[in-house]
Amino acid sequence: MNHRGAARLRAGHPWVYRSDLVPPAEAADGSLVQVRDERGRRLGSALYSSASQIAIRLLSTDEISDNALPVLVRERINQAVQVRQCLTRDTDSFRVIFSEADLLPGLIVDKYNDILAVQAVTQALDREDLRQIVVESLTAHFPGASLIERIDPHIRELEQLPPRESRLLLGDRSSTIFALNGVQFHFDGLSGQKTGAFLDQRENYAAAARYAHGAALDVFTYQGGFALHLARVCASVAGVDASRPALEIAEQNEQLNRAQHGCSEIEWIEANAFDLLKDYATAGRQYDTIVLDPPAFAKTKRTVPTALRGYKELNLRALKMLRPGGILVSCSCSFHVSEAEFVGMLGAAAADTGRQVRILEKRGAAMDHPVLLNVPETAYLKCVICQTEP
Repeated sequence: MNHRGAARLRAGHPWVYRSDLVPPAEAADGSLVQVRDERGRRLGSALYSSASQIAIRLLSTDEISDNALPVLVRERINQAVQVRQCLTRDTDSFRVIFSEADLLPGLIVDKYNDILAVQAVTQALDREDLRQIVVESLTAHFPGASLIERIDPHIRELEQLPPRESRLLLGDRSSTIFALNGVQFHFDGLSGQKTGAFLDQRENYAAAARYAHGAALDVFTYQGGFALHLARVCASVAGVDASRPALEIAEQNEQLNRAQHGCSEIEWIEANAFDLLKDYATAGRQYDTIVLDPPAFAKTKRTVPTALRGYKELNLRALKMLRPGGILVSCSCSFHVSEAEFVGMLGAAAADTGRQVRILEKRGAAMDHPVLLNVPETAYLKCVICQTEP
């Protein structure tokens, strides 16, 4: 590979882009390859993709043989599980394996009570031999759990993998009820977004509830994650989402937690968030707590300016709707929008309202989503908790 790709690996980032391969690579789909720089110096062993722009994902700076690869994968899974035993408390649901952050690039595993949701997003981890090792290792660590393979059709298309439906791999359960911070949720492993829910927000749900009060509005609520936590401490809660199916599950989740509610009932609103906030702000609606947890607005670096404009519009309207001393919980899962850019956007929105806003907490993903120091992509989630002047 050229000097740019080699420098990236030496700096601790495991990705090499196809444009950095010299000469163009020729290897089997998903194979283990040995990586060297232009002078032939060894850089390590990596998993190769013939389709992705990320052509190489480094596994180790050592030279690993094909025979040793299964052993390495088992060891990495064991290490990931041991880390979670230290990081997770009082929850039956958490991320077990977080791809590059657990040195298993292309593999994501989430635990929902007695179900494990497995997702392979690279050619290598979709190989039958490695898939079998993953299944065997997870079964050993979580005996009795059902295993579900979650499929992202778009990713499989990008990796040029054959189409496949989400399916039950092991066990007899594809749905269950799981808990986050004592709040219960329905989980259906064969539908929904991501691997089923937003486990990365688990600790942010609890943090938001520590500050929330009065009348609360949860925008982009999906299946009610923030709203259900706020309902335990707020006088009234409304949850907004554009997806009717998501809101139907949110209503079911509300029934599971009815006994814990501090408010009488959550109002679920099907609406476009931008339109609703504009209408509410114009009408002079006021809240004590507002949560903004939108989907990723910036899929690439080029879309960051547009994303920041979208974030600012949402946050500006939300700040205008907060009563004095109100709480704003503002989130972004766009990796390409840095924390500095996101906080700067919040500052610009606050300045436009003419109000003083203090930051109470700057947070990231839950601890079971570790951040690899030299892989900034693993630090994708931003959650800023603010308070307006009293």
